[in-house]
Amino acid sequence: MKIFKFLAAAALVASCNSPKAVFDYDETVNFSQYKTYQIFPDFQSGLSQLDEARLLESLKEKMGEEGFTQGENANVYVNVYTEEYEQDNRSRLGIGLGGGGGNVGVGVSGGVPVGTMDNYYKLTFDFIDVEKDALVWQAVVESPFNLNATPEKRKAQFDAIVEKALAGYPPKK
Repeated sequence: MKIFKFLAAAALVASCNSPKAVFDYDETVNFSQYKTYQIFPDFQSGLSQLDEARLLESLKEKMGEEGFTQGENANVYVNVYTEEYEQDNRSRLGIGLGGGGGNVGVGVSGGVPVGTMDNYYKLTFDFIDVEKDALVWQAVVESPFNLNATPEKRKAQFDAIVEKALAGYPPKK
């Protein structure tokens, strides 16, 4: 029983920092027809040049694993755009004051924020049919992101984000 409690706690902690993804797609499209891709011609991710290069490298590696080749006569354009936001880290120091007597009790408590805000990236991955010029598949991934991380850790974070995004491709109908 103790091992179950430990595993449940470990899963809860691990799930708090992993990227979360949602998917949407055109259900009339045959996704097996897409074998070649190209980065969208007007690609503007909203990331710094270094992070954009890391993202594109992660994307190229994972697209290759999915059976795609990058080429001039692409079936699908891939576009990624990013939104950065901060969220309260929910860490609090509880302070309370109370007293009572004669069957009456009074208490006041509050939480004082500890630490800084957490940084998050929301990346939207679009697959656009080149011939139809239409969006056919989309993944939106939200992930905590350490802006002070080393280049290696930043690359690993982009690897995890791209992995999570492409986990829903091709869609299971």
